[in-house]
Amino acid sequence: MGVGKSNKLSQAALLKQILKRCSSLGKKHGYDDVPKGHFPVYVGVKRSRYIVPISFLTHPEFQRLLRWSEEEFGFHHEMGLTIPCEEVVFQSLTAMLR
Repeated sequence: MGVGKSNKLSQAALLKQILKRCSSLGKKHGYDDVPKGHFPVYVGVKRSRYIVPISFLTHPEFQRLLRWSEEEFGFHHEMGLTIPCEEVVFQSLTAMLR
């Protein structure tokens, strides 16, 4: 039982770090158009910018994208949170999550 709680706490801490980083990167690059409760991500080869709700962070499918992003790019780069999938795939996934 303790392991599950510990895992959830570490996951919650990771999500908070992601959100903090995303919100500060937006301000750093002059993006003030991100509504409260949302954060920007960059998707695909062209790094198209999407604004997604924070609630997506709780979905296992979106969390898989975040892990893939971490493996591919890490979370410490200037561009912001980058999702390494095709835009069509990202759009399909986010349409299902809404």
